[in-house]
Amino acid sequence: MIYKFVGGGEVPVPLDMALVRSVLEPHDVGDPQFTEGENGALAFWIRASDGSEAEIFADEHCLAVQRPHAGAVFGIIAELASRLGAVVLDPSTAEVVCRAEEYAHLPAGMRDDAIVIEMTGDALEAALTGPHRP
Repeated sequence: MIYKFVGGGEVPVPLDMALVRSVLEPHDVGDPQFTEGENGALAFWIRASDGSEAEIFADEHCLAVQRPHAGAVFGIIAELASRLGAVVLDPSTAEVVCRAEEYAHLPAGMRDDAIVIEMTGDALEAALTGPHRP
């Protein structure tokens, strides 16, 4: 899950959906007629140059990344999070992965367990799936 927080607020702020489109559309291999739903939510099936894939569903406040394969697709996700100034939250553990720039904007209750990384595909994949994980 990708969220953007500002000033330590507890509620995520709206995402720049034009930016979401600009980052994901070049990698979208799904049917374009299903990209935008009637409610304005977006759906992408992205594929990286190495063939790794993920499904991404976006609404005003959240991006849900489903079934990301190991590989370069994490680079696309990292680029998106960085350009949005957002954080990645692993819903299975409630751990937050972010850059130092976003750490200061996290709600106080999320800061203690946050994993601060340089937001690259390799670093994001390692933080979410690495050996420190149960």
